[in-house]
Amino acid sequence: MNNTSAQRQKLAVLVSTGKCKEAIGVQLTHDQVKRLTEKDVEKYYKRYKAYAGSKTTESLMQRFLLLVSKGIGMVVEIDDVEALREDLYQDYMINSELSSLAGNLGLRCGRLVAVANAVLITTKHICTAKKVEPRKEPGEEPDKEPVKELE
Repeated sequence: MNNTSAQRQKLAVLVSTGKCKEAIGVQLTHDQVKRLTEKDVEKYYKRYKAYAGSKTTESLMQRFLLLVSKGIGMVVEIDDVEALREDLYQDYMINSELSSLAGNLGLRCGRLVAVANAVLITTKHICTAKKVEPRKEPGEEPDKEPVKELE
């Protein structure tokens, strides 16, 4: 399969998933994708790659900042972890540097970035406030002090 054919196939997937307008700015049908010139396929595919890169960068940044804010919240008490995450995300300098870092990771690591993102998403769902219960001895009733034997 040549490069244009693979790119055309990716554009067809965008049409099938209903993401065509969002990703490349033009609503196409499968028939229109089949009839695109090589130049148009390349043009729309470049738009798609820019869209995908932007979405990947944004996702990684959000997940990383969530992890950082939860991590900090485990060490020090924060009144509103979500507000902290949003403040970090809205900061121009942090946003710019993380965007550059995420873009470089995407270029260097390719699909491994998806694995990293899966790990970050998973950490989002880990409860950081779990109460650790003391270990109970066999036969010991829950929430009761063990009975001491008289000597």
